[in-house]
Amino acid sequence: MKKTALLLSTICATAFLYISCSSDNHDEPIASTNLTNIGASIAVDTSNEMDLNTALSVATTTSSTSKTAETAPGVCATITVTTTGGNYPKVFLADFGTAGCKDANNLTRKGQLKITLSGPITETGSKMTIERIDYSINYIKLEGTIEYTNTTTVATTPQWSRKVTNGKLTDIQGGVYTNSGFYTTKQTAGVDTPFVLSDNVYEITEGTHKVTAANGEALTLTVKEPLIKKYSCLFVSKGQLKIQGEILNGVIDYGNNDCDAVYTYTQENGSSFNLSM
Repeated sequence: MKKTALLLSTICATAFLYISCSSDNHDEPIASTNLTNIGASIAVDTSNEMDLNTALSVATTTSSTSKTAETAPGVCATITVTTTGGNYPKVFLADFGTAGCKDANNLTRKGQLKITLSGPITETGSKMTIERIDYSINYIKLEGTIEYTNTTTVATTPQWSRKVTNGKLTDIQGGVYTNSGFYTTKQTAGVDTPFVLSDNVYEITEGTHKVTAANGEALTLTVKEPLIKKYSCLFVSKGQLKIQGEILNGVIDYGNNDCDAVYTYTQENGSSFNLSM
């Protein structure tokens, strides 16, 4: 069983996620380019989670204070809120500036996120749409739209669908990865404190995400075991994703629910690679 340490900011150059591979088996077919594609795929998923966290913070802070322009905890943007004809739809523009600013996680963000609420995100049927405008995280350009729709049927277990369309990640070396997908998420903790996000825990129960590199190589990431995402953690802390591609067929395992950046990829032949975001 081979072990390869990965860190996402040199080869993949995804800066806040990164990949550097070292293996004593140079004939191993998945040792370089394909591992970079795994790193990029995880970077896509992680950036979507980051932007969703930001949108929830912006929308929740403003909704709970009724202010029309402010900053949100942990968000280094200037936030402007507009409504048309009433309370909703409500549009938040989070402007990180052209020079950028460092957020609470010491990540440099530039550009804008446009967040549109059709109604309170805690109400069934309400939709939150996140649009990226000349936007980047740590100099990784991110494009596309995230649609987050409340599909709750049992009040004590809030649930949302999350759809990504026209997704595109361009790393700092110019590598381009298009992506799209659909996840189902339910909230398992923090339900009783709707205006406090820090105690929220989410479980991604099902869904599939596809990431395609510029050379046409595609990876499909499917939830194998529910993914645990704590609002207070930057990364997913537990669960498994099934990875399928032309060469890659295996499982990403996020570990034992610790708030860390470590995960493991295991190929179907048993080769295992330790990774770190």
